[in-house]
This record gives sequence, structure tokens and C-alpha cells, in this order.
Amino acid sequence: MSDESELPAAMGKVARRELALHGLTRLDQFDAASEKELLAIHGVGPKAIRILREHLAAEGRQLAP
Repeated sequence: MSDESELPAAMGKVARRELALHGLTRLDQFDAASEKELLAIHGVGPKAIRILREHLAAEGRQLAP
């Protein structure tokens, strides 16, 4: 995985790797991604979504509705 990723390490390697394979490595890219879309990605589960939501909120961002 690229060192340029902004994804939180707490999400776990598999979730971060799979998101990166889908081109999602920067927080601003999640503004257009919904929870449903992310959960459809192999390796991305409820825990990863919770961690991502918390990380996005800390940056003043959120997932798409």
C-alpha cells in the first residue's frame, strides 16, 4: 500500500488495501461514496466504516448519503 494514503491504520490492512485498489486513498474521495457502496467492497465491513466515519468527522467530512 502506498505511503500516500490518508486512510486510518486502525481500519486494518485488508480494508485499506481494497479501498486503495478501488482508487480510494484520500479523504476527499469519500465525500461521494456511500456506506452501501463501501460495504460492497470485499474486506470493508462495519468496523472499517465506523473507523472511517470517525476519521472523516474529525476532518469535518462525511460519507455521501
